[in-house]
Amino acid sequence: MNMSTPVVRARWCDIGRIADLVTEALAPTDLGAWLVPDERHRPTILAAVARIWTEHALLFGDAFLLPDGTAATVWFHRYRPIPPPAQYADRLTDACSTYLDRFLQLDQALAARRPTEAHNHLALLAAPGPAEPGRAAAVLAGAQRWMDKLSLPTYAEAFTDADRELFQQHGYTHRDTLPIDGHTTAHSMWRWSPFLSDRSSRNTRPPVRRPLTQNSVSRIMNPAR
Repeated sequence: MNMSTPVVRARWCDIGRIADLVTEALAPTDLGAWLVPDERHRPTILAAVARIWTEHALLFGDAFLLPDGTAATVWFHRYRPIPPPAQYADRLTDACSTYLDRFLQLDQALAARRPTEAHNHLALLAAPGPAEPGRAAAVLAGAQRWMDKLSLPTYAEAFTDADRELFQQHGYTHRDTLPIDGHTTAHSMWRWSPFLSDRSSRNTRPPVRRPLTQNSVSRIMNPAR
């Protein structure tokens, strides 16, 4: 697929399609299997959680689709701390059932090492199917052009070697290693915007966020944060 393929900004009516794409992409992965070991219920649970975060992104960020609807990215504009999704604790409990602790553990691990400075956060990238590499590259390239114009760095978490390589091909550098559990590790990736002002004077080393204290973790787990 041509790397200049444009993307379209998602609307509220696209939330279901994006949730389906995320489910199709995540369900067969090691992360998906860890989050929901029950293969029969995995798609339903993952789709419900993806819907929560995609809805939230359309309020506090952006989402983009390829014009044919076969791949999507979901972003948050983290210019300042953003609130959790509406009724998040109740909705997550309803969606995850007996696997709630695993989703909370993932939330905590990612939030604990997220950069504190203003940035745009690529929270989800989904391009399921046999043509995944080409579609993933196309939707990332198209969405990245939108994000770069905002003149802020962009941040992402890679859970597979393929994702990490894809981000590196699009100008991301490895920032940190994020242990999720005993078997799952994510890699945080950082990309400076080419439109960022005063490039010569800024520090070219990606910022590293230190592990949170117990009090900070408690605030993360509190929906009122």
